[in-house]
Parts: sequence; structure tokens; C-alpha cells
Amino acid sequence: MTAAPGAGSTPIPSPCTNICRIDVASGWCIGCGRTLDEIVRWGSTDDADRAMVMAQLPERRKKL
Repeated sequence: MTAAPGAGSTPIPSPCTNICRIDVASGWCIGCGRTLDEIVRWGSTDDADRAMVMAQLPERRKKL
């Protein structure tokens, strides 16, 4: 039997920088670049969804 993908692996950590303020124009946190919904759901989000969010953050931060 093969282990499930990601079983036993370390979850993708939060990109939080402790600079928690939402930019009104974009809806993104000026510290980490996530939306409020992404921040709230992070603890219950699987690694596939976390990876998709993480991939978007560099471009979002450039626009802030």
C-alpha cells in the first residue's frame, strides 16, 4: 500500500509577516498579499490550495 500524497509531510506555512492591514483598493493584505478570505481559511486549506495562493503572492505584492 502506498501512502497518500503529502502524508507525513510538513504543511505549507502561512506567509504572514505580521503586517496585517488590508489594502482597500485591491483587497489584499499589505504584509502577505492574501485576501481576508484566504487568511481566514488558511488553517483548514489543503496544501494544493495553499500552493496556488502562494504562487500568486509575488505578483500581488508587486502591485501593492
